[in-house]
Amino acid sequence: MSRKTCRFAAIALLFTLISGILTANAQQKPASTPTPPPGTPAAAEKKSGPKPYKEVITAKAITDDGLFKVHKIEDKYFFEIDDSLFGRDILVVNRLSKAAAGMRNFFFGYAGDIIGDNVIRFEKGPNNKVFIRSMSYDEMAGDSSRPMYRAVNNSNIQSIAQAFDIASLGKDSTGAVIDVTTFINSDNEILNFDPSAKRLFKVGSLQSDKSYIDRVRSFPLNTEIKTVKTYAKSAASGFGVPTSPLAPPPSGSYTVEINSSLVLLPVQPMKPRYFDERVGFFTRQYVDFDKNPQGVKTVEMATRWKLEPRPEDVEKYKRGELVEPAKPIIFYIDPATPKQWVPYLIQGVNDWQVAFEKAGFKNAIMAKEAPVNDPEWSLEDARYSAIVYKPSDIPNASGPHVHDPRSGEIIESHINWYHNVMELLRNWYFVQASPNDPKARSTQFPEELMGQLIRFVSSHEVGHTLGLRHNYGSSSTVPVEKLRDKKWVEANGHTPSIMDYARFNYVAQPEDKIDEIGLFPRIGDYDKWAIEWGYRWMPEAKTAEDEVPLLNALTIEKLKDHRLWFGTESNPDDPRSQNEDLGDNAMKASTYGIKNLQRIVPNLPAWSKEANHDYASLTTYYNEVLTQFLRYIGHVCKNVGGVMETPKTVEQTGAVYEYVPAATQKEAIDFLNKQVFTTPVWLLDTSVFAKTGNNPVTVVGRVQDAALGRLLSAYTLSKLLTAEAATNGKTYTANELLTDLRGRIFSELATRRPIDVYRRSLQKNMVERMITLIKPASGGTTSVGGGISISFGASVSRTNDLISIVKGNLRLLQASLKSAAGSYGDAVTRYHLQDLVERIEQGLDPR
Repeated sequence: MSRKTCRFAAIALLFTLISGILTANAQQKPASTPTPPPGTPAAAEKKSGPKPYKEVITAKAITDDGLFKVHKIEDKYFFEIDDSLFGRDILVVNRLSKAAAGMRNFFFGYAGDIIGDNVIRFEKGPNNKVFIRSMSYDEMAGDSSRPMYRAVNNSNIQSIAQAFDIASLGKDSTGAVIDVTTFINSDNEILNFDPSAKRLFKVGSLQSDKSYIDRVRSFPLNTEIKTVKTYAKSAASGFGVPTSPLAPPPSGSYTVEINSSLVLLPVQPMKPRYFDERVGFFTRQYVDFDKNPQGVKTVEMATRWKLEPRPEDVEKYKRGELVEPAKPIIFYIDPATPKQWVPYLIQGVNDWQVAFEKAGFKNAIMAKEAPVNDPEWSLEDARYSAIVYKPSDIPNASGPHVHDPRSGEIIESHINWYHNVMELLRNWYFVQASPNDPKARSTQFPEELMGQLIRFVSSHEVGHTLGLRHNYGSSSTVPVEKLRDKKWVEANGHTPSIMDYARFNYVAQPEDKIDEIGLFPRIGDYDKWAIEWGYRWMPEAKTAEDEVPLLNALTIEKLKDHRLWFGTESNPDDPRSQNEDLGDNAMKASTYGIKNLQRIVPNLPAWSKEANHDYASLTTYYNEVLTQFLRYIGHVCKNVGGVMETPKTVEQTGAVYEYVPAATQKEAIDFLNKQVFTTPVWLLDTSVFAKTGNNPVTVVGRVQDAALGRLLSAYTLSKLLTAEAATNGKTYTANELLTDLRGRIFSELATRRPIDVYRRSLQKNMVERMITLIKPASGGTTSVGGGISISFGASVSRTNDLISIVKGNLRLLQASLKSAAGSYGDAVTRYHLQDLVERIEQGLDPR
């Protein structure tokens, strides 16, 4: 029997079994249900239905009018839903108003954190029921008049998440009154933790006897529900991975305060703006069955706020005059924020006003202190965006937002401001700017300096809440030498985007005498362009499709200015798109950066000194220096095997993908040989190590392994093979890389120079990595000396040239080692060379 015939036979058998089960079940049921005699409980239940309004909403009711009329009668809550609200989309946002001690997981578990959001609809059902449907917009078909629209809806029926009996019709005999008490008190995904949040916070089952409704308030466009709920602790880990079955079961519980905001979404969604990968916006994606008549298209909409001029200003806007938007973007500062930082957070928000002016709006965004003693204002109210202060030792800040899934319209945002972000800012600024700024040469910065650092980070996070992604490529558009030009850099900034991870100008040298304005990031040219692209009002385009050619033409024209280029944060191959880097040449920029690190190290004991303290600050600052050096190594290594990607539409000329020139890759290898493979003795300050206990062999091994790990990875070498084939050998090749590394890392062999402990460790590292590349796919961990253990993974195809090239270089190296071993009188060096010969022999011919 053929496979196809077999499959049809299996399907037929399955239908036969299902039919038999259905028939058996049908035969077990009575043909009809007897009608109960009058007066029995069943008959009474059948006749039950909505009661008169006054019997349900009694004189005891405390009523709050708003989106829903909320009636509280003793310990019960009723929603009175107007007929106009049935079938309307309502966004539900659940947040922790108060978090439980012990439930924190990395950056999460604080008051203000979102624990779930979804879109629901109330609808009237049969038998005097009201249903809540949980709405999904992952698959859509736009034109409701076409058959595809009906087909999509037929295959995507929205699930009924909750059902209510209609307790009464509304006061005027329209609408419906439902008892929501049990619904609010229960553990459901609409008003509580979504499944992923439960796993993250290790939240188990609801303990109803320890939970209650605190209050329900209603406003014109939203209803706010606040509950206190207690959950058992779950055995799941913070990342949703079950704990070991041998682990003891968790004990105890979490009590949290949850605020659920039910926000009415507009009847007509905002006109979306389709994502363009040449401008970095976050997106909302869905599958559209109408866009491509001969297939299926995934549509990406940029997430952005709805900004439009007031009706009376429309003509002014069209004439190019700046106008105020009908509804500006307002961020409120959490009242719990330390007062000295409030002005800087406000300024960080207001700094974006200049960018919105490029889109035609003035005063489009602003920050305000939260109202005091205003019963109509709440930090949890989803109508209000805020910068929320979190008393956390986590050094971080983040800028999430909530958007309408139908259009990408951002509804609100809560920026998370963690208290200990100040330690992160201090360490960044110290290691990147202290050679240029004397105020950074201590462990306690002046309040004004810390305030300005807070301003910069708040601006960056606000950018995320406006829909902007990181632009890791922005800094690569700046010539390195311009970063040392005081007049130029103070006028233009060291990167065109505050959304880059460019931090501070580490290229500037003390003799350049550049002030803070040339060291700090700021709202730049790219940021202004991105806001113009996302927020320019286009009334001449009736639909999102109509906007596409207009925006494409605008983008092509704008991108003639190279400073407006966007480089994604997710490209592993393009050396122009990196975090924490500066300038258009990583080798030159990193050389300047290392010069500044060399200025810092001898001063570490003095600049980290705190009276009556130990050497913890010295250790922290030294580790920051080491981490910064590792960043420079990473920036340079990404050039080797690099592939540059410049997204374009068909109206633009030039290649989308280009290989990094061979000369640039060789420049990267020269840098690594000089700064990394030649022992960086400037890192080995004995006065520092005497206080911190650092192991010099481990320190050097760590930085050298960082470079070798990148260069001798199967990923990098495979890219070099691909580039060689694509360019007919007109680029840097895998064999050239191995030859260059072999010559530099084993340079002592040619002249029989002494090989010290650092170089011996480096040479072992290279040999082990090469041997691992030719091993069958298995993986493992090998110690290479100096306290460095390297985890190797399987990844080399047995059918390409890479294994042959590596083996060839190992044989050449083996011959050199054998020839040199007998020439060394130093026993340890001789043992080292003999050991490497044996390792290579075993690697080439494993027994």
